[in-house]
Amino acid sequence: MTATSGSPAARLRSRVAYGSFLVGAIGVTAFFAIGAWQRRWIADDGLIVLRTIRNLLAGNGPVFNAGERVEANTSTAWTYLLWFFSWVTGGQLEYVALWTALIMSVAAIPLAMYGTMRLLWPAGSGAANRGLTLLLPLGAIIYITLPPARDFATSGLENGLSIFWVAGLWCLFLAWTRREAGDTRRERAAVLFLAFVAGLAPLIRPELTLLGGLVLLVLVCVRTTWWMRAGIVVAAGGLPVLYQIFRMGYYAVLVPNPAIAKDASGSKWHQGLIYVGNMFGPYVLLFPVILALVAVAWLLYARSAQRAAVAALAEAPSSGRHAKNDEAKDDDNVLDEPSTPTGIRARWDRLRGDLRRPRTAVVVVAVAGIVLSLYWIRQGGDFMHARVLLTPLFILLLPIMVIPVVLPQDARLAWRPTTSAADQIVRRKTRTTLGGAVLLGIIWIATVSWASIVNQNTLPGEGLDIGRSGIVDERRFYAVNMGNPNPVTAQDYLEFPRMRAMVEAIDKFHHEGAVLIASGDYDGWYYARLPQKMPPNTPRQVTVYFLNLGMTGMLAPLDVRVVDQMGLAYPIAAHTDRLQDGRIGHDKILPMEWVIAESGAVGRYPVLPLFLDQEVVQQAQVALTCPQTMDRIASYKAQPWTFKRFQSSLRQSFDFTGYRISRIPEYEIQRCGLTMPPRIRPK
Repeated sequence: MTATSGSPAARLRSRVAYGSFLVGAIGVTAFFAIGAWQRRWIADDGLIVLRTIRNLLAGNGPVFNAGERVEANTSTAWTYLLWFFSWVTGGQLEYVALWTALIMSVAAIPLAMYGTMRLLWPAGSGAANRGLTLLLPLGAIIYITLPPARDFATSGLENGLSIFWVAGLWCLFLAWTRREAGDTRRERAAVLFLAFVAGLAPLIRPELTLLGGLVLLVLVCVRTTWWMRAGIVVAAGGLPVLYQIFRMGYYAVLVPNPAIAKDASGSKWHQGLIYVGNMFGPYVLLFPVILALVAVAWLLYARSAQRAAVAALAEAPSSGRHAKNDEAKDDDNVLDEPSTPTGIRARWDRLRGDLRRPRTAVVVVAVAGIVLSLYWIRQGGDFMHARVLLTPLFILLLPIMVIPVVLPQDARLAWRPTTSAADQIVRRKTRTTLGGAVLLGIIWIATVSWASIVNQNTLPGEGLDIGRSGIVDERRFYAVNMGNPNPVTAQDYLEFPRMRAMVEAIDKFHHEGAVLIASGDYDGWYYARLPQKMPPNTPRQVTVYFLNLGMTGMLAPLDVRVVDQMGLAYPIAAHTDRLQDGRIGHDKILPMEWVIAESGAVGRYPVLPLFLDQEVVQQAQVALTCPQTMDRIASYKAQPWTFKRFQSSLRQSFDFTGYRISRIPEYEIQRCGLTMPPRIRPK
């Protein structure tokens, strides 16, 4: 007698499936949480956003330096999320960032696993055999095993927010594909909420717009009303479009300043391939990736075999009627194959109807994950080990976060002799199911074994040496250099070379002002004094010029200006051309003479530090008078920010985004057609 959905046997199968999923989800999540907490830290780049939040809380606006409208953070959503929690809790900013990132990172794992479980169960349970299904974690194990995944679960960067958003979108999109299409108020609300979440993509990370855009494309292409399509567009685009208008009118560019500083549209394929090897090598990551691909291939084959079994049983003699009915009863709507229509319009209608299927969600995440991976490889990766490829990897692992290992109820059917056509079909399916259980079981055991071996592997040098590739294990680098395994607060970074000396130098020149430039002895700072009489509209303040923008910005008071040579918070540096042979992520280096000239410091010997060239300072002063450069400086420095300035910045943002200057002042003078200053005669 066949077990029905309400029978004790069916309830047992459900309990086993859901029980195995819960055990796996709890176990993987617990391991990830423990590992992330053991490796807790806040990166220097994670501290950058916190200075913006300090300015927001102080009433200076969403800026890195008071009085300069520069968007120094790539993730808009992360900035305002941390600002909100900081405002609500009143907690120390570093710990607000730490806990927010940790909670979102950890929550993303079971959320993604839940979505995949809904995808594979009961569709992948093997209805004809009525066997037990174990839902075992696979992709989740691969992700949490990687040490950088645990490193960036805190770090103060938006990685946790990114994977949490991806996991949430995955669950919502799958839920939409499995629901029956309808025109109820509840269904419309669910679709609009899905559109809103997908539309947040550019605010989470600009490149994630690809994933959100693909989901929205599916939503507007399925059969629905034009009013509903309009609602989807409004729900998805309302907040991002409003913020983009604000960005253009406030910051006078189309993208965050780091995108300009790092030339996000650039191409460094060779460096990108080095970055992939740097991520895959220490953890032998190719091994579980191959295992995952084999698992995907088997699941696709098993799905195809299940369809073939349904078709064969439908044509079998009446003796197989019961088996046929039992197979069809549990068959998921993904397997329904409507008759092939003819004509372009009919085929278009069929395509639109087929879009609302779980396989569409799988195709969307697969395409998005592959394209995002290629984007980062083309871009050259990053200077932080594995960081930018973690989210694409997470996206690609979504369909196999868990895998269904089906155990036939009666394995003897695989070898029982029979002459009935229907029984032969059942026997073949039993053999297929049994073989799949063995194969997936071996893959799972091999993946767990791999995870137990490599989960503590590190890069060669363990953070002591950056190496020629320019890629470094960022957490270990700072931990080793400061002798602190868990640097979290800005005060912890006082142990980093030059930081205590910087704080002392700021105190020394706080009233008279100066430009502070790091010396080469790791414990001192050069300084360029400001003149007795400052130029008009130039404030007398301390300017710190240093690469490590996060620790510097958090340790400096808000009335101290902090700028960097690669331009994350300094548009003049950001708008220079990218160095083709520079270190990845640091391939814009603005000569110090530009800062001397732009800040109004004394540019002549003997007041000017002798390692700087006074003629280059003079050339930079002339180069800064280039009309378009002056317009760009005024677009972010001119005070107050009026509606007229908003209108002007809105129009100029298109040109300013692609505007580039030469980092060599002499060449910049020639580019702008300016008059070269006379040479300074030695006295």
